[in-house]
Amino acid sequence: MTDCHIYEGDGTRPIREENVRVIHEARRVQFPDELGLWRREIEDEEARRQAAGEPYRWNNPRFAVESLVVSRTHTAEEPQATMVFLDADYYDFLTTSINLDRKLADGSTLRRQYLEDQDPLDAPAWMFCSFGVNVAVETGKDHKMLFSRRSSKVAGPNASRWNSSANEGAAANHDLSPTGEISLHAIARRALREELAVQDSDGVDLELLGFGLDLRNNQWAAFFRAVLTDLSEEELRSRWSRGVEDKWEHDEYAFVPADPESVLAFLHRTGPWTPCAPALFYLALVRGTVRARGGDPSARLLVEEAERAVLRQSV
Repeated sequence: MTDCHIYEGDGTRPIREENVRVIHEARRVQFPDELGLWRREIEDEEARRQAAGEPYRWNNPRFAVESLVVSRTHTAEEPQATMVFLDADYYDFLTTSINLDRKLADGSTLRRQYLEDQDPLDAPAWMFCSFGVNVAVETGKDHKMLFSRRSSKVAGPNASRWNSSANEGAAANHDLSPTGEISLHAIARRALREELAVQDSDGVDLELLGFGLDLRNNQWAAFFRAVLTDLSEEELRSRWSRGVEDKWEHDEYAFVPADPESVLAFLHRTGPWTPCAPALFYLALVRGTVRARGGDPSARLLVEEAERAVLRQSV
């Protein structure tokens, strides 16, 4: 059981890159007055920490998710997604994510109002001031799944938790093209490059499997599976020893054989996990199993069978 709500995708088929559309509206998300005061508290505290030479959380431009609409193409009925992003920043995200259980003036909380007493998908855009892209990575040469544990030095509630192989938050300074376009697939490739030193020239079989909502931290997530067709565990570790752009974000890695029983056993015996990571790896297992059996969607049942076997062994 996790705090992840799978909104779209069961792992049996991907959402093709050409069927994903992200619309950027150049207007800033607006907080209610009370939350605006909370945001200023965060800004003042981080400025104080920076001036004192203490570790601090720096701000950067993010996007707020105003809407996510999932539909199907007319003829083939393939999944397609349209998202609308507004302008926001990291401090906007912190304003809600670290204050979900803080009492409002009326005695309620953001969690109670928007995540428990109504459908979270109906929450206003200012509740979703970050969009995360999460990637489950498999090595192509030796067929191993990669798990990453976030460093204790990383800010936020997911510090020291096992997570996706690589992940990045969509950021305007990195991911908004001069022509106003945003590509989720490009963000996934950036995550691979910055966190795992997988370069654009490396062979990567990349698929978008779906979308989920982290109900614990109130953040949208895209789920990707990436097979590094020309790399092995040994080659990746050797490359990391020569430096990684954002190496500080993780303090431990684990490579596990990419078959369902091995991966699910690792998920069950290891922890703690971020809310969406188990769902991501489960969907990646389903996709790998379906592809290995010629695209037969009923192959997902083999992953369910492996899960039952793992649960029996853990009793």
